[in-house]
Amino acid sequence: MSSNEAVARKRVAGVMQGRVDEIADRWVQLQVRHAAVSADARESELREEADALVAALAAGLDSALPVDRIVNSHADLNRAVTELSLRRARSGESPTATALAVLALKEALLEAVQESTQDGGELFSAALLINRLLDAAGALSFDTYVEGREEIIRRQSRQLLELSTPVVRLWKQVLGVPLIGTLDTARTQVVMENLLQAIQDQEATVAIIDITGVPTVDTAVAQHLMQTVNAVRLMGADCIISGIRPPIAQTIAQLGIDLSTIMTRATLSDALSEAIKLTVGSLPTSNGPSDGPAPR
Repeated sequence: MSSNEAVARKRVAGVMQGRVDEIADRWVQLQVRHAAVSADARESELREEADALVAALAAGLDSALPVDRIVNSHADLNRAVTELSLRRARSGESPTATALAVLALKEALLEAVQESTQDGGELFSAALLINRLLDAAGALSFDTYVEGREEIIRRQSRQLLELSTPVVRLWKQVLGVPLIGTLDTARTQVVMENLLQAIQDQEATVAIIDITGVPTVDTAVAQHLMQTVNAVRLMGADCIISGIRPPIAQTIAQLGIDLSTIMTRATLSDALSEAIKLTVGSLPTSNGPSDGPAPR
């Protein structure tokens, strides 16, 4: 570390140690002024973030870590920047606004340093040090924000897939999966997992996969359906595919897709009737409790 950098670091650390609250207040004001936060952000939350980050930054400067390693290696500072970015990612702030919010701290720090010394050389060295330190913090906040948003998107996509592929109890020991929209690999996997788990939990012996709402069936979709049917059979249950409309039947025939080993029905009601026939032997025949009216 050069002598100029050592002097600048001592100067900035000293200013921060004595004016943590003032710098945090100024940082909050600058974020609001520069629109680095949304209008919904509460000042109390911004102040909590500012207090944690400014205090951690002061502690990092006061440590023995080199300037270039403070942000990534100082545990408290790294955690403060990471938590700020993740919190803003969850609240819907943009990654640019989040990075700018961290970089706005530069102005607050430079103002505080300027009030402590009028030496031009010392101010220049302090400005360089602050830039290096907060540029690293801005980069960390941006990376953390992107990772956080990607995780949120993955979780939301998974939740949407689960919502779009419900497993419904249609009859005693009979489950139904109404599919709507395109059936791809990811969705097929969710269908399979949810259906197999439901078969185990409810001791079902028949599963109906209704594709009335699936617009087209190509080779890939047929392959996905066959994989699901095979998995259901491995669980010891029968599987029926319903909703085979004339255009889909014609397409399957033209593509040469062999569904001869799979039980299919034109409508959901036809599939349910077939399922009841398959399970009638397991329906209660005594006067004991029943899950529904006897089939007609």
